[in-house]
Amino acid sequence: MKKTLNVAMIGGGFMGKAHSNAWLKVNTFFDAPYKVNLKVIVGNHTPLEEFAERWGYDEVSYDWREVMKREDIDIVDIGTPTYMHHDMVIEAAKNGKHIVCEKPCAMNYRECCEMVEAVEKAGVVHYLNHNYRRVPAVALAKKLIDDGRLGRIYHWRGAYLQDWIMDEDAPLTWHLRADRAGAGVLYDLGSHAVDLARYLVGEPVAVTARLETFIKERPLPGAGAATFSKGEKVEGTPMGEVTVDDAAFMLLDFDNGALGSIETTRFAGGRKNYNDFEIYGSKGSLKFNFERMNELQFSDLTLPLEEQGYRTILVTEGVHPYLSAWWPCGHIIGYEHTFVNAFNDFLCAIGGDKVVSPNLVDGAADIRVLEAVKMSSALGRRVAVDEVK
Repeated sequence: MKKTLNVAMIGGGFMGKAHSNAWLKVNTFFDAPYKVNLKVIVGNHTPLEEFAERWGYDEVSYDWREVMKREDIDIVDIGTPTYMHHDMVIEAAKNGKHIVCEKPCAMNYRECCEMVEAVEKAGVVHYLNHNYRRVPAVALAKKLIDDGRLGRIYHWRGAYLQDWIMDEDAPLTWHLRADRAGAGVLYDLGSHAVDLARYLVGEPVAVTARLETFIKERPLPGAGAATFSKGEKVEGTPMGEVTVDDAAFMLLDFDNGALGSIETTRFAGGRKNYNDFEIYGSKGSLKFNFERMNELQFSDLTLPLEEQGYRTILVTEGVHPYLSAWWPCGHIIGYEHTFVNAFNDFLCAIGGDKVVSPNLVDGAADIRVLEAVKMSSALGRRVAVDEVK
């Protein structure tokens, strides 16, 4: 009989749903070493009773500090805004809880280092949810690189593009406030892009970057319908300052000599979740885009010239990473499956089978690069990553 681990999920928004779904599915599709029980959903002010009933939580709580101290909680899953991660991770570690934490890791590199110190001192398993590593096509790209199929890597070209805040009347949510998010698209999408670059290519050692905020003021939350007439703001609409970036472009120098670029923006009209990368090496090249997440393009330069060119691999075979747990060949998977794949790896790590990554150590490395990006844009010069302390 497998032991059951109780989960406390903090946050009932978008990530609360994605994580809850994954906890419910992980034992159904994977032979995980532990069973999971959704013990308590934790929130702040928004009523969560309906959420608890829908997703099958035993209880609702509005006091996350009290939940951390409970002896019947084994795993704390943190799906809150970024500014809350630091205190929650440290409190969970002090109480011996294994930890899942949403990205980005924290508000700055200093906070990340304190979180790493806490989890390492406590000896708990910790996972940072950069879930795109669990896309089977991305995991296959990693295998091809590790097997030497690309040879020496010369270039990384990344882009993560969305368009969800192009409307200048969109409200000033926490995502657009530096005191809540730490940064804008740089942390939101840039953390994913940097994590994939580190995972697949190597460690960035220096950056040159440019940040821009296109819309400087937005209506305060709750100002919307009552203060707009025929799509135009009524005089006196309460406004607030946007204190984060809308777009971030960066050039990267990697420790292995490769060069890279990453562009991130939430002002790319028509792009919904365009998480894209290209990798160019001496023996081959790869291209991936999350909007076609079951496909990986591979160009094998070791073939005769007349046979060279990109071919599209439909990454749905049972021999591909993670896919033996899912559907027959040709039956595609989706966004939600990446969370299930990740949580199985997390449970295996608790069982001592493997070290799960990315974890908070990776999260600190990601944020250090992103802080260097902020410094480069502010100073107008190339910045070495180790300048961030």
